[in-house]
Amino acid sequence: YWMFEETIKITDNSSDVAAARIREYLESKNNVLLNIAITGESGSGKSSFLNAFRDVEDDSEDAAPTGVKETTLEVKEYPHPNYPNIIFSDLPGIGTTKFPAKKYLKRVGFKKFDFFIIISADRFRENDAKLAKEIKKTGKNFYFVRSKVDHNLRDEQRKKDFSQEKTLAQIRDDCVKSLKDQGVESPQVFLVSSHDIHLYDFPHLRETLERDLPEHKRDVLLLSSPSIFPDIIEKKKKVFRRQIWGLTALSGVVAAVPVPGLSVGVDLALLVGAVTRYVTGFGLNVASLKRTASRTGIPYDELKAVLTSQLAAEHITHDLIMKVVLQVSSRAALMAAEEAFRFIPIVGIPASMALSAVTTYKFLKLFLDLLAEDAHRVSDKVLNKNK
Repeated sequence: YWMFEETIKITDNSSDVAAARIREYLESKNNVLLNIAITGESGSGKSSFLNAFRDVEDDSEDAAPTGVKETTLEVKEYPHPNYPNIIFSDLPGIGTTKFPAKKYLKRVGFKKFDFFIIISADRFRENDAKLAKEIKKTGKNFYFVRSKVDHNLRDEQRKKDFSQEKTLAQIRDDCVKSLKDQGVESPQVFLVSSHDIHLYDFPHLRETLERDLPEHKRDVLLLSSPSIFPDIIEKKKKVFRRQIWGLTALSGVVAAVPVPGLSVGVDLALLVGAVTRYVTGFGLNVASLKRTASRTGIPYDELKAVLTSQLAAEHITHDLIMKVVLQVSSRAALMAAEEAFRFIPIVGIPASMALSAVTTYKFLKLFLDLLAEDAHRVSDKVLNKNK
């Protein structure tokens, strides 16, 4: 427990102080900054893509404006609604008088960006290729995204010999050829629809971005990804499961404070913080479920109806956690044993620490499993809506 003793030193006899320290610890794990740059010509679908990646509707208050003539003359930042430390930056178009290709990166402040996404609704043009070459010089990663492929497929469906696979291959080949002709080496192009993020190359793009990021930023991008993909849900679950060990050790350290009732209060504060992260990460909070309903066309009530945990679609409070905890009879016995062990000379505090760690681990794992199962139920509802 020594590393956590340095993180949280509780010398006050107040459970409020202990709870505040724990919240600080939990929040520190969510403060890794990720800044994503998105650029493209007017009409490329840049704003719709940005909104889809942030899991917000185009007509929501905090969405990037769509369907209007681009007038962006400076970098505009759009934080993720659940993770404000993830910032999507809408960059001005390249090649204008104010933003010529050679000076573009310097003027938009390229150093702060983790990677760049270059979007086009048709073939990538000379300025797109110039920008890619300039980004490459900085050592940062860039990705070509061909948007609105759903529009192309809809137009091609009128032909008698229509083949979705053939049409997508043709779009990809045309984009790659255009970039190669302009001197871009081995370009990779992702075909996406901002209205159907589970189709085409959107999942592959997400996996590629995740793989290319440094490890400490990989989890940040993962947790912000929409939880409509079963593999994403399982990856998120693994991230949260790894964090349980740290929280368990933290609970054990706090349990060493010999003040009756303090350990119980601190355990609840820890559980509230962790479960809130699970609910948000799996997209099971009310705001996220409503965004999913709006984006998919599935009524919110239908999505909520598939949930089985009392923790999903609720504001996580001490009372709610205690209500769920008390439904498991063994927990009350362990809490009582912890308080009793606390005042047994010599052996008492180590035993209390062990019991606190065991109970914390038990309930964090239980809550995580329940919420992951609910996330899978929502995913099944979304992915099978047209079947």
